[in-house]
Amino acid sequence: MSIKALVWDVDDTLFDYTGADRAGMRGHLAAEGLLDAYESVEQALARWREITDAQWARFAAGESDWQGQRRDRVRAFLGEPLDDAEADDWFGRYAGHYEAAWALFPDTLPALDALAASHRHAVLSNSSFPNQDRKLRVLGVRDRFETVLCAAELGVSKPAVAAFHAACDALGLPPHQVAYVGDHPEIDGRGAFEAGMLSIWIDRGGAHTVPESGPTGPHRIASLAELPVILGADTRFGAPSTFR
Repeated sequence: MSIKALVWDVDDTLFDYTGADRAGMRGHLAAEGLLDAYESVEQALARWREITDAQWARFAAGESDWQGQRRDRVRAFLGEPLDDAEADDWFGRYAGHYEAAWALFPDTLPALDALAASHRHAVLSNSSFPNQDRKLRVLGVRDRFETVLCAAELGVSKPAVAAFHAACDALGLPPHQVAYVGDHPEIDGRGAFEAGMLSIWIDRGGAHTVPESGPTGPHRIASLAELPVILGADTRFGAPSTFR
């Protein structure tokens, strides 16, 4: 096996989306005076995450557009029939808190540095290009990736095989020469595996059900530091897998 390129997911793979979302929503709810409506901050955050996951699923299925899923998240969370401008304003105020908490995971830059010379790099995200392009630029890593492909512009979302093949086509490589790294065992891990890529699932917190691993499914890692070992990269960076 000769892997020539890595295609990366962004949120909760390179970038700590969950941490930023939780910190941002906590600050936003406090600023809006909405915490008293819940028994605890954790209850409020859990409800926001549940609604976010549901609306993202609708977006991925083509049942809503990018801006629409944001507006619907706000309406469902507040339980109010806000017009588009009102929903956009509310989400915009939340986004200010969320973006203030943006950060890469500690293992992101070391992994990108270690694999910079040995492999090409691209992004495939179930988001929109303006959103992820800006995020990567703010985080200082946009120049690490040859191309950034997103579902909103592709018209197809992970785990569809066509989404992964679009990334391979953009790199001009067959799937068996490309690895995909993502945090979701089905959307990323199983999807990339079925597309014929080397599938690598980073399980940072055990939030998902463990899928099959090894030759019948995605490789499971706990840190991006394990990537050079899996890829056989000529580098001192890397660590043996903590999962057996």
